[in-house]
Amino acid sequence: MIISSFFFMALAATFFTSLSAGIIGSYVVVKRIVFISGSIAHSVLGGMGLFLFLNKTYDLPWLSPTYGALLFAILSAILIGWIHLKFSEREDTVIGAIWASGMSLGVIFISLTPGYTPELLHFLFGNILWTTPIDLLRLGILAAIIITFTLIYHKKFLAICFDERQAYLQKIPVVPLYFLLLSLVALTTVLLIQVIGAILVIAALTLPPAIAGRYTSNLKKMMGLAILIGFGLSLLGLFLSFTFNLPPGATIALTTTATYILNLLFIKTIGSGKRIKG
Repeated sequence: MIISSFFFMALAATFFTSLSAGIIGSYVVVKRIVFISGSIAHSVLGGMGLFLFLNKTYDLPWLSPTYGALLFAILSAILIGWIHLKFSEREDTVIGAIWASGMSLGVIFISLTPGYTPELLHFLFGNILWTTPIDLLRLGILAAIIITFTLIYHKKFLAICFDERQAYLQKIPVVPLYFLLLSLVALTTVLLIQVIGAILVIAALTLPPAIAGRYTSNLKKMMGLAILIGFGLSLLGLFLSFTFNLPPGATIALTTTATYILNLLFIKTIGSGKRIKG
């Protein structure tokens, strides 16, 4: 009964994360902001470290590292978006600095945190097998927020992903929508941390949509296919981790990466590929 309960929680968490990652990851791949997404994903360590430090030092159990990750993810998304819009010529360097500074702050706060912090490993490398009903509720709420905004703004997201200049000419509010999209990337990042961890999150966010993009030229179909691929590969990773007693987050990430590489080799062999359209 315990095993089935653990498995049900892991299955539900995998479903929520695959759903959100398939949708938002498709925008990330199409708009080519993978590096920005990676910076957001790694900067959350600063928030996790800060909230963990406050939690342990001042006995504030309600300051969960998850909330710290969410705060820093949103702040990083806003800062990176502003840099991207204002300093495009040097964005890679500045984004790299934010990436490094976020992780550095996390390491510093973790080093100052008294006592042993085993939960930190869960946030770094995923803790899907220890998903609780409260975690599942958070995942469901985040997924609902992401899906709702996507349904409302999908057509406008398409415009800024494929042709920002044309979007400006059509009087579409490009800047607010760009910040909204990055904020949704931030939310998805925090959601994925629950399953695969902050270190490995970029694989789950971008590789299933990248695989899906090779087989369809329609973005909506790409999203649907990315959801199925992400969910299937997560289940395969879970099965392999159970079978060989391996860390589930790392196993899911490695399974996804291996599938992506094999897919590239397959595509190169048959000489096929699609160009994504709206």
